[in-house]
Parts: sequence; C-alpha cells; structure tokens
Amino acid sequence: MARWEPGARERLVVAAVDLFTEQGYDATTVAQIAERAGVAKSTFFRHFPDKRELLVAGQETLSRLLAEGITEAPAGVSPLAAVAAGLERASGAIGPMSKEIAPRLKAAVAASAELRERDALKSVSLAAAMTGALVARGVPDATAALAGELGLLAFKRGYTAWSESDREDEFAPYAVAALEELRAASVSLS
Repeated sequence: MARWEPGARERLVVAAVDLFTEQGYDATTVAQIAERAGVAKSTFFRHFPDKRELLVAGQETLSRLLAEGITEAPAGVSPLAAVAAGLERASGAIGPMSKEIAPRLKAAVAASAELRERDALKSVSLAAAMTGALVARGVPDATAALAGELGLLAFKRGYTAWSESDREDEFAPYAVAALEELRAASVSLS
C-alpha cells in the first residue's frame, strides 16, 4: 500500500463516497475504504474515528472559517453582510475535490438514514457557528439565529448551484448570490 503518498485524507473521502455509492453505506467497511484509497487501515483511523465521519470531513474547519469571516467583517455592517463575509472566508476550504464528488455524495447521503442524520447534525453545527459569531458581534439573539439559518440555507443553495455548474470557478460567488436571493425573498414575507 502507498502509505507515503500525500493526500491520504482526500483519497479516503473519495474512496468512501465511491464505495457508498456503489454498494451502499452499510455494506462498506473501513478496510474496503482503506484498500480503495491505497492506504493501511491504521491510516484511516489516524484521519477519522469511523466511516460516518468521512462525510463531514472538514466540518470543524468550515464552522471555524464561517465564524472567523463573520467576526472579522467590518464594524457596522448588517448581520447578513457579516454572514456573506463568513461564506466568502469558508469558500477557501471548498475546492475542486468537493465539486467532483458532490453528485456521488448527494446520492450516498440520500440512500442512508444514518448519513442523512449526520448531514443534519452538520447543518445544525454550521448554523450555530454563524449564530454564535453574530451574537459575539452584538447582534440580538433572534436576529443572529435568523441570519445564521439564512447563511446555512445560502451555503446549501450555493453549493448545489456551484456543484451543478459546468464552469471551473470558485464557490464563494454562488453562496453570496444565494444569500442575496434569500435576503430579497425575505422582504416579500412581510
């Protein structure tokens, strides 16, 4: 096995998504994922505690980047402008591999109740990171919670549009455009 090759974490994620798509989440073992990725089983466990965690790889990084972007947004900007700054900051963690595996990942999650549950927990965590960063900026709780949820929805809508696009461009404009679309839509709610 090619234990020394760089990119083991990324290869493990791609291998897992492919196997989950081909044979289902429940039928896929850690040993199969490691073998497909060309690494030892022990390498798998250096990167992930279990196979469930493969599909939320990078969640902590995304949460941190979203919160940092919001925290570092210029003073006095609106909560949604701060969320846009968070989305822009987090987009740096979403690269070509994410776009490549997006359709297979979506299919794998749709086919497994356990993965749908884990995906929902990821969503809650991302929204909470944005809400917490907004509250720390002095945004009232209800406004921060709403802006955090809109940020999450913009992230998801932007990710879908970006992953389905044929263009080789960055994720950030898709997420920010989705946030603007949601902001405009929210005006029609009153």
